[in-house]
Amino acid sequence: MPLTHKTPRNSLSRDAHRMPDNTLPLALAHSRRPGTVQRILRAAEQNFAERGLAGARIGAIARAARVNKALLYYYFAGKEELHRFTLETLFQQLRTQISAALELPGTPREQLLRYINVYFDFMMAHPNYPRLFERELMSQEPRLVGLVQQHLRPLHRRLTAVVRAGIAKGEFRRVDPRHTLFTLVAMTVFYFSAAPVLTALWQCNPLAPRHVAARRRAILDFMEHALFLPPARKR
Repeated sequence: MPLTHKTPRNSLSRDAHRMPDNTLPLALAHSRRPGTVQRILRAAEQNFAERGLAGARIGAIARAARVNKALLYYYFAGKEELHRFTLETLFQQLRTQISAALELPGTPREQLLRYINVYFDFMMAHPNYPRLFERELMSQEPRLVGLVQQHLRPLHRRLTAVVRAGIAKGEFRRVDPRHTLFTLVAMTVFYFSAAPVLTALWQCNPLAPRHVAARRRAILDFMEHALFLPPARKR
């Protein structure tokens, strides 16, 4: 049976405060209002995903977060710092949650199922993440390189080891680990980034919980038949 993983509520604000002090704006490092910080970051996610760094406006983010601009500038020096911190927080949270799931004991099959479930939980909590990430992929800025090196490369190495272990133990078909991981990520992320198109195609909200649950089941079913070997076929 597919394993499930629940993301703790309010983990965004907690993970933000777990980040190294030298990456935090000074006022944020000593903030006593995590709920306010969480609202700002959620509003920033939405605004940056829709408009990008160039098109986003501090005033719009402040209104969406239900704070005044002065308070937002108290926490962040400007739009660029807020954008950097928003990306850092998302990448840090993703890395923390996936790492925690992979550290639990289990077979390679169980570990990979936990990874997919955690990834889905993260996407449900942050459906704007794919668009934010894609904007960075298309940009000329070097900040994505640092984020990849710090957060995504360690996860990639760990997950590659899981796939190789699954092959060695006869749990997985013989596949290219890199392409397999890329396929799994693409199947998950693209669903969320394509939500506006799916809304028009399906005439429904693809991000509604029941539709996301159906997508999760479809990917787990795909893994069951395209990657996992049944016991009788292990060799």
